[in-house]
Amino acid sequence: MHTSLHLEFTGTCDAAFAFYETVFGTTREMTMRWGEAPPEVRCPEGSENLVMHTAMHLGSIVLMGADAPAGRGKPFAGFNISIDDTDEAEVRRIFTALSDGGTVTMPLTATFWTPLFGMCTDKFGVNWMLSIPGPPA
Repeated sequence: MHTSLHLEFTGTCDAAFAFYETVFGTTREMTMRWGEAPPEVRCPEGSENLVMHTAMHLGSIVLMGADAPAGRGKPFAGFNISIDDTDEAEVRRIFTALSDGGTVTMPLTATFWTPLFGMCTDKFGVNWMLSIPGPPA
């Protein structure tokens, strides 16, 4: 079994994935815009330059994304993308980058279950949890 995560944006998919490329040091495998779809696939009017599909490897998953056609998108809610790394400096770097222009929900701190944990929402509205795995120090 393989698991992927698909994010649906409201016109900011391309900018979000460009941001994630810099934060995570990865590159998109592909990007297709609605206007590049075959003729039998109706491109919603005004959506020609929006992303129909994009994908990149992020750790052990494939992170995919698209822009909802104009007027059909919904805000993100009810989930967090969780990232664990044993390198404290890397966790702090990623957290700082993701929260820049976004919102820190819980600053990075030691908890009863891990030596470092924090939560933020990035500038595109995606919720993230970052931590170092293992018991508190």
